[in-house]
This record gives sequence, structure tokens and C-alpha cells, in this order.
Amino acid sequence: MPVDRAEFVAALGQYATGVCLLTVRDGIDDVGTTVSSVMSVSASPPLIAVGLSAEGYPAEVLKEVGRCGLTVLAAEHAIVASRFASAGRPSARHLLESVPWSRAPSSDAIVLHGGLAALDCRLDRLVEAGDHVLALLEIQDVLSVDPAAPPLVRLRGRYVGETGRPAVRG
Repeated sequence: MPVDRAEFVAALGQYATGVCLLTVRDGIDDVGTTVSSVMSVSASPPLIAVGLSAEGYPAEVLKEVGRCGLTVLAAEHAIVASRFASAGRPSARHLLESVPWSRAPSSDAIVLHGGLAALDCRLDRLVEAGDHVLALLEIQDVLSVDPAAPPLVRLRGRYVGETGRPAVRG
């Protein structure tokens, strides 16, 4: 019996996940997207997997460029996460006008200041997975870690900050 898409999405929405910002710099501009499907794959070599929409522009640019930055977002980044989750968004730099950031040394991608962690990554490979792709990323450098920053969490279609109350609809 086929699984109802809405029920499937609702069921997985019960699972709390961290929220990250993946950014890619191509020769012209910066591209970014909010991601909540991120997992550690291997410590040696250091690999993570990130789920991206197969038809989305960020996956296309990542495949072309082969490197990216990943910021694990803090509770204070709820508005940023919401901006990057919206379709038809402008350049990453325009969405970050009031947010401190810098460039990762290897990928030259944007990483945010004040996140729980920031990673400089190289694309190992893309794996097709239904309407998404899993980007296997090899970590080139751990740029920052802040164990004291409160995390941004996605639960039931909302971003939840340190209070446990919705920070902003995501």
C-alpha cells in the first residue's frame, strides 16, 4: 500500500533536528540553503551527509563547484534559517546584510559567526535518493565550535529556540 505523502511528512516532523546553513560560492555569486537533514558519516576520514532537493539550485551549484561551507545554526539564527528556506531567494550576501560572516579558507563559502560550529567542506560525491540527493562532504577544516551557544532546532514545521517555544515558522 502506498504511503500518503502528507502523513509521511507529518510523521517525520515529529523528529527534532538541528538546523544548518549550507553555502556555495560559484564564480558569480553566493548560494545558500537551510538544511535539517545532516548526519555524521565517518570520523576517519571526516565525512557528513547533507540532504538537498535534487531539483534545487544549491545542489546544482555544489555539484559544479565541489566545495561548500556549513554552519550549524544557533537559536539566534532563526530569521536567517527562515530566509534561506524560502523559494526564490536572492543572493546569500543580500540575505545576510545584518549578520556577521566570513569566508571559509578552502571553499571560499560563507560561514556565519555565532553558530554552534562552522565547517569547510569538499564534495566527495552526490548520491541520488528519490526527490533529493545526499551530498557526502569531506570536512577540510573545523573553523569554529561553540558548545555554549543554544541550538536552533526544527520541530513540527517550526524553528524552536532555547526556550522550547517556536522561534519563527520555518
